[in-house]
Amino acid sequence: MSTRLTLLTAGRVLRQLRADPRTIGLLLVVPCVLIGLLAWIYDGTRVFDRIGPALLGVFPFVVMFLVTSVATLRERTSGTLERLLTTPLRKGDIMAGYALAFGAAAVLQALVAVAFSVWVCGLDIAGSAALLVVVAVADAVLGTALGLLASGFARTEFQAVQFMPAVVLPQFLLCGLIVPRDDLPSVLHGLSDVLPLSYAVDAMTALATSVDSAASAGRDLLVIVGFTLVALALGSLTLRRRTP
Repeated sequence: MSTRLTLLTAGRVLRQLRADPRTIGLLLVVPCVLIGLLAWIYDGTRVFDRIGPALLGVFPFVVMFLVTSVATLRERTSGTLERLLTTPLRKGDIMAGYALAFGAAAVLQALVAVAFSVWVCGLDIAGSAALLVVVAVADAVLGTALGLLASGFARTEFQAVQFMPAVVLPQFLLCGLIVPRDDLPSVLHGLSDVLPLSYAVDAMTALATSVDSAASAGRDLLVIVGFTLVALALGSLTLRRRTP
């Protein structure tokens, strides 16, 4: 894998994102609007402080999954990916470049969402705000990796969107946001243990409620990184030429 080719690929994807204001709005504005609505709904109560940090992990994950799966599929169907595979670019260069570009967008998204939640909406965090940003970025990059993987199994943008309920909703229901994972039936609890979003919510919740949460959040973060690397590796296997 070439660092130069990876950076060139990332730069191309970032230029495409910069030229699409609707995607920029989806990345930066929509999470803040949703978090702001929840803060308004639960104004004056402790509910927002309880669920807000978890949502800072869920929203970037969902948004980046949607944006990445659709954007990457567009490159597949338009023939861009086909042409790239005829160049000296390797699959690892392409996948790493995509991940790096969307990861940079994820960093900006996480910074904006966390800053908005803490300084505008008044989200109370007991742990480290910096580590909260790191976990939010990791969640967004995880969504990116799964979006890249899902794009390999879709043939149209509509099909890519259809993957969202299949990939995201089960994790949303079992991650502990709606019902604490310890209260789930044993089978569902075991299933939640193998879903990456569960560890994101665990890390965010620990950082929100405990001052001494860095160690447990760090372990959850390592699990998230592991899932991300596996998804990127599997996604690279879907990069193939369709013509000889």
